[in-house]
Amino acid sequence: MGLGSDMYRQQILDHYKNPRNYGNLEEPDFTHVGENPSCGDTIRMDVDLDEAGETIEAVRFTGDGCAISMASASMLSERLHGMAIDELHALDTDDVTEMLGVDISPMRVKCAVLGRQVAQDGSKIHRGELDPDDRTITEE
Repeated sequence: MGLGSDMYRQQILDHYKNPRNYGNLEEPDFTHVGENPSCGDTIRMDVDLDEAGETIEAVRFTGDGCAISMASASMLSERLHGMAIDELHALDTDDVTEMLGVDISPMRVKCAVLGRQVAQDGSKIHRGELDPDDRTITEE
C-alpha cells in the first residue's frame, strides 16, 4: 500500500465520521431515496435547483450504511454543488471510484455508487423521465 491510498482511506473515514451536507433541505426541488439490499444501505438525497432548473444549488443527504456508501454520498454532495443536471447524468462508476481514490472491490461498488444513482434517478423523476414510485435499488 502506498502513502496515497492511506491518505484516501483517511479521507473516506473523515467523510464517514463527519459527513458534509448531512441533513434535509426545507423545500427541495426533488427528493429521492435509494437502497442497496445486499448490505442494507439507504440514502435519501434532497436537491435544490436554480430557477432555470438546470443547475444544482444545494444538496443534502441522509441515510444509514457502510463507510463507503456514506463517504461517497458526502463527497458527492460537495461535488454536485454548482453542477449542471446534464453533468450529473454523465457521472459514471469510474467518476465515483476516482473520487473515492481507493480500489473498490466488485462487491462494494454498489455501495460506492448508491448516492450517485439516487441523485440521478431523483433528477430523472423530477424531469418526468422515471416513474415517481420507483425506489432506486442497486441490484446484485
